[in-house]
Amino acid sequence: MNQIIDHRHRRSTRLAFLTAGLAMSAWAPLVPYAKERLALAEGPLGLLLLCLGAGSLLAMPLTGALAARFGCRAVVLWSSLLICLALPALALAPTPLTLGLALFVFGAALGTMDVAMNVQAVMVEKASGGALMSGFHGMFSLGGFAGAGGMALLLWLGSGPLAACLAIVALVALLLWRASPDLLHEPEVRADDSPTFVLPHGAVIFIGALCFIVFLAEGAMLDWSAVFLSAERGLEEGRAGLGYAAFAVAMTAGRLTGDRVVRRFGGRRVLLAGGLCAAAGFFTAVAAPSTALALAGFVLVGLGASNIVPILFTAAGNQDAMPASLAIAAITTIGYAGILAGPALIGLVAHVSSLNLAFAALGGALLLVAASARLVRVHS
Repeated sequence: MNQIIDHRHRRSTRLAFLTAGLAMSAWAPLVPYAKERLALAEGPLGLLLLCLGAGSLLAMPLTGALAARFGCRAVVLWSSLLICLALPALALAPTPLTLGLALFVFGAALGTMDVAMNVQAVMVEKASGGALMSGFHGMFSLGGFAGAGGMALLLWLGSGPLAACLAIVALVALLLWRASPDLLHEPEVRADDSPTFVLPHGAVIFIGALCFIVFLAEGAMLDWSAVFLSAERGLEEGRAGLGYAAFAVAMTAGRLTGDRVVRRFGGRRVLLAGGLCAAAGFFTAVAAPSTALALAGFVLVGLGASNIVPILFTAAGNQDAMPASLAIAAITTIGYAGILAGPALIGLVAHVSSLNLAFAALGGALLLVAASARLVRVHS
């Protein structure tokens, strides 16, 4: 990689993360419209939603090789084009089959962009010589708030699903147009005989397993926090969404301030403290005698988990078991599998025992993340 990296490349990376969060979250407000348009029951709708995850999981392992060969800019721009084409199709799909195909393409494009922008983030952070990854991921979180909130607002104001999607597509195109000149053109420097795809091994498997745990916890918060508050703490269903809101706001705040924290205390210390804090949050929520204390536990989970994944992505870029682009693709795939598996695993434990035990088990798993901090290589 001979390209000189400066503040413009940091800015373009932030814009790429913001755009990805914006595009991904735009789908959520469209789900009720798709359900009504196609007259889908919950079961068939749930199966269709798996198409999004399937597209992402199939695309992610291949993206590292694409980014290594063609450069991050080409992969980010082509995947963004697919996103811009798929979003209106999600609003118009006339049959379950076409919706499933559109979700698959949308998921594949999102997964591709996710890996490519993280490869760029690792390269930019390495060249900059300081912690930047938490801030990049914080922009993704901000994009998620903006996309879901913006779509919901447009729909509430009377825009149809297609018009709202086109507004988001226009914003995505504008942001990528602004970021495009300073996305990294050159591919990763590798030996001529290095493979374009290898199975993850060594440190990459270890880092991926830690990512799996953290993404598992995030997926549990997304899908089960409201159920936990209503079923276990007696909060009315209309207010149960406060749990995920508290978690998400705390995570975003933690990421936006995380780079300064990592620079001051070091990645290993932040990883240790973050794992302990997130574990304490789950244990607090389980033991809480009141809803307010349970919400405080969810805040601790968000703050603690906020900088773990960014630090692990940095570690993936610094290991030498695999080329950085392939390592990022591998741990992104493994981590995303945690998000997909999380709801089912938590539901299984809750069915066999209780949701309290499931959340306590997540706390125990996060203690393992904290205990692994000294084994993670966070500096090149």
